[in-house]
Amino acid sequence: MIGSVAAQLTISGTVYDSSRTVPVKNVLVKSSGGMTAVTDSSGHYEIGASDKDSLTFIYNNKPTARFAIKNIENIGSFDISLHIRLTEKFRTLKEVRVFTRSFKEDSIANREEYAKIFNYQRPGISTSVSDYSGGGGLDLDEFINIFRFKRNKRLKYMQNRLLEQEQDTYINYRFNKTLVKRITRLEGKALDTFMIRYRPDYDFTQRTSTAVFYQYILNASYQFKKELLTGEAKKETP
Repeated sequence: MIGSVAAQLTISGTVYDSSRTVPVKNVLVKSSGGMTAVTDSSGHYEIGASDKDSLTFIYNNKPTARFAIKNIENIGSFDISLHIRLTEKFRTLKEVRVFTRSFKEDSIANREEYAKIFNYQRPGISTSVSDYSGGGGLDLDEFINIFRFKRNKRLKYMQNRLLEQEQDTYINYRFNKTLVKRITRLEGKALDTFMIRYRPDYDFTQRTSTAVFYQYILNASYQFKKELLTGEAKKETP
């Protein structure tokens, strides 16, 4: 009798430190089937394994518990956080978690809810065949709709507004106050001012990797603190 053959899969994701924000490079990812991989500078890994295998993450010769692949819901985004403090620049949490991100799901739900507006297209003239004469003619409903300028303009405005809202939500998702506070150590009014002054645009936020995005926040905080010190110095000058 020929035994069943285990399915070959590719598991990928990102390894973070205990803050769940800072990616960890050079983490050894090992499957019980003998395959290995190492996280890159963005904490990303990709490894082949069977559905009968399990994964272990090893950092500084310290392994995590084993994660059975058959129990992983999304093998294309299996992100984990390790109980380590990567650098003193960042504050960290104590717990170790496996987690997934939900912004994409929220975005899909938003588009489904407002599908008619997102899929809106300006009406044009179409032709139809008359039931009486069998000849071609104008589609009366579409013809009338062309002159509904206020409705068309309102729908177009709503479509643009929803897209802008979705982009703002994504920026808020990545450039959030909790994350910025951890990286910059800013608090109170200074943090509020920094969040407004150095808020990134959507294109930059969407296209940059986690490591580059965090480096932007850190570099911006250096510039901001320098500006604060310069401002204080000017105030003290007689």
